[in-house]
Amino acid sequence: MLPFRTPFLAPYAFPNLLWRVNTLEKHIYLTFDDGPIPGLTEWVLEQLKTHEANATFFCVGENIARHSSIFRQIISEGHTVGNHTQHHLNGKNTPKGAYLADVQACDATMQQLQVSSKWFRPPYGRLTRAQRKPLLKEKKVVMWDVLTQDYDQSLSAETILTKSIQATRKGSVVVFHDNLKAEKNLKKVLPKYIDYFKQAGYQFKAL
Repeated sequence: MLPFRTPFLAPYAFPNLLWRVNTLEKHIYLTFDDGPIPGLTEWVLEQLKTHEANATFFCVGENIARHSSIFRQIISEGHTVGNHTQHHLNGKNTPKGAYLADVQACDATMQQLQVSSKWFRPPYGRLTRAQRKPLLKEKKVVMWDVLTQDYDQSLSAETILTKSIQATRKGSVVVFHDNLKAEKNLKKVLPKYIDYFKQAGYQFKAL
């Protein structure tokens, strides 16, 4: 099992990446990776609306192209969006040029819908130094403070909820996934996770 909270040395090793928002306020930054996906992303949006929560969606370009109406809904409901590459590439397995071109392709897909974003999250959190350096000239690269591991079907929803709550603190950037692999856990965990922190006086903000 991976740690639910990012090891404390990571932000020191890579200080130019955003791991957590520096705030004394009781704010949490929910993020959702891999969508938009019909049905599931819309369910997430309904949960956020019900709980008066805002979030940031790191979208895959090919999913934006396929489901542009859902992408527009994300924005129209007050959430922010970020680039998650065009084809969900693993940076460690992709040459620099091909990777940067895929990031640009996602930007172009957004721009066709009159949307731009400074936010970028590498799929799997995988990024080489050669890729990272030029990206940081154009983007704010967002990692995470809490990885819920909702995609791990070997973990129970109860474990994910408990461990994610324990790992969360003021300013946490928290990763959920609006993809089909995570759907079962996401639907069980997300409402309870939001409820827990709402009752504790937290607000959920978009980046």
